[in-house]
Amino acid sequence: MEKTVLVLQGGGALGAYQAGAYEALVKHGQEPEWIAGISIGSINAAIIAGNTPENRVPKLRAFWEKLSSGLQGASLLPGQHGRSLFNEMSSMTAAMFGIPGFYTPRLWSPLLAWPGSAGALSFYDTAPLRDTLLELVDFDLLNSGKIRLSIGAVNVRSGNFRYFDTATEKLRVEHIMASGALPPGFPPVLIDGEYYWDGGLVSNTPLYHVIEMADRHDNLCIYQVDLFSARGLLPKTILEAAEREKEIRFSSRTRMSTTAAESEMHLRKAARNLLKKLPKELLDDPDAKILMENARSSSITVMHLINRPTDSDTQSKDYEFSRLSMEEHWQAGCTDVVKSVESQAWQKRKIPANGMVTFDHGRKNKNEFV
Repeated sequence: MEKTVLVLQGGGALGAYQAGAYEALVKHGQEPEWIAGISIGSINAAIIAGNTPENRVPKLRAFWEKLSSGLQGASLLPGQHGRSLFNEMSSMTAAMFGIPGFYTPRLWSPLLAWPGSAGALSFYDTAPLRDTLLELVDFDLLNSGKIRLSIGAVNVRSGNFRYFDTATEKLRVEHIMASGALPPGFPPVLIDGEYYWDGGLVSNTPLYHVIEMADRHDNLCIYQVDLFSARGLLPKTILEAAEREKEIRFSSRTRMSTTAAESEMHLRKAARNLLKKLPKELLDDPDAKILMENARSSSITVMHLINRPTDSDTQSKDYEFSRLSMEEHWQAGCTDVVKSVESQAWQKRKIPANGMVTFDHGRKNKNEFV
């Protein structure tokens, strides 16, 4: 009696991990009824929501194979150092020549472009992504309500974060592109008279939006798939410091959101229990009505799936689109889901009495997967 929700973080090339996780979840019978995404998570989410169940994994595979088609091959040098050099060369190639089906470098530097033009605001043109999305996503199906889709973006002028949600409006290709328009690489996207950038500038995880907008009576089973890990080693070089900084910047809000959501759920549950104890004459009190509006009778279970860094990862891992790395990320997502859903902790779980519980197979706590 749970509603299955898929929450997808941003992270560029690491997004293949989410595609692999989705494939494994479906094999275990966990097809989402609601998907919320940021940046590359929005693109993966749109491909899933915009296709019939039997076509979702093949279309995800087509997307990631297209993006990695220009960077095929393997490392010529052995060992971890050789692989790190291969990854750096791959990311350098992506920066210089672009990624098929995603973006191409602009002919002129933004410093030489006319002020206010798209070319003056970004180093790359994302027109190829538009064509790819229109090819792989059926937007009529995406807006049909079969799967609820929520994506986050940031208004460039106001700086306010906004979610576009198929529960309240129709989404177009521009909405998906806006959620992934990370500056200064990509230009802002115009939607109904306002320009938007990548939602990851404000929050790289849509978990809190899901909890806030969910029906107060629905039990939720949320699969939160993150592409950056908050935990890491002390860096020893400037490149490792750049990588570590990026991990902290894009993962810290995830931990904060999870902790805040757990505390809020406990309060909502306590409010509901308190209302049951109040005498009838106090139920019409304005403060009691506020509690009633914010109380929650249902519970939330979160499986936190995190793409853990490898020894060969570098600071450019989020724009390293080689076929080799894509396949590794995809397989890592599959492996982590299988390990998690087949664990004893998950198999024996119950609806949490205190409102919310988080399972994380990489965390040293009572809910750690075994």
